[in-house]
Amino acid sequence: MCDGVYLMTESTTAASPTPAVEEIINSFRSGIMSGQNWFLALLEAVKNWPVSEENFAGKDYNYIIAGEALDTLQIAERLLAVAGELVPEEEKIAFLFHNNPPLQITIDKTRELMGEQRLAQHLNFFYGIVAEEALLQAVEEEIRKEEQGLNVHSETQIVDETYQRVYEISQRTLLRQFRKDMGYTTSRSMTLNQLHEFSYWRFKYRIKHCDKARIASDTKKALSWMRCNNANKPS
Repeated sequence: MCDGVYLMTESTTAASPTPAVEEIINSFRSGIMSGQNWFLALLEAVKNWPVSEENFAGKDYNYIIAGEALDTLQIAERLLAVAGELVPEEEKIAFLFHNNPPLQITIDKTRELMGEQRLAQHLNFFYGIVAEEALLQAVEEEIRKEEQGLNVHSETQIVDETYQRVYEISQRTLLRQFRKDMGYTTSRSMTLNQLHEFSYWRFKYRIKHCDKARIASDTKKALSWMRCNNANKPS
């Protein structure tokens, strides 16, 4: 939620996969063809994914946010795009758009397939970006309910109040500090990757400046909002 900041679409030219990426893709496909469930093969591919960013077929993929948060779904999108008929189309859609994998596995099995480091990065993305955005949505809904439909505040005022309640500082001030820390110039637009970076930066800001009880309460609120809205949960 960035009031007055627009999402900028990244336009790039097509590029060929690196040999290391090709090797992982071939291993992913081979695993499925040998009878392995594609979801398990995908998690193994995530463990060994060799690049933090990539340009393929005219699209920029940014897999690692701030060097700490792994966007597993982007790797899944990249792999399923080249899986062809090896993966049923309805299962691709169910996973990519509804986070509904074809089978449920334990956290221990996930750790075994993804590896300790990748799982930690995956959870960083979930709590630091997905849940952080959910927290803002939850607090914004609280503010709107308090208004009881009277539309007392403008959209900008609602965003400002949301940020004040969550971070005790305005969105504009946070955004200015984020850009300074990251070396970004002031702009009316942000790429999706920069929006993810901003969410993760806010998460770390909140962890640093809020007490543990408040952090736990806010996390519970974000997860509750996600359950009620069928939002993505960690796989």
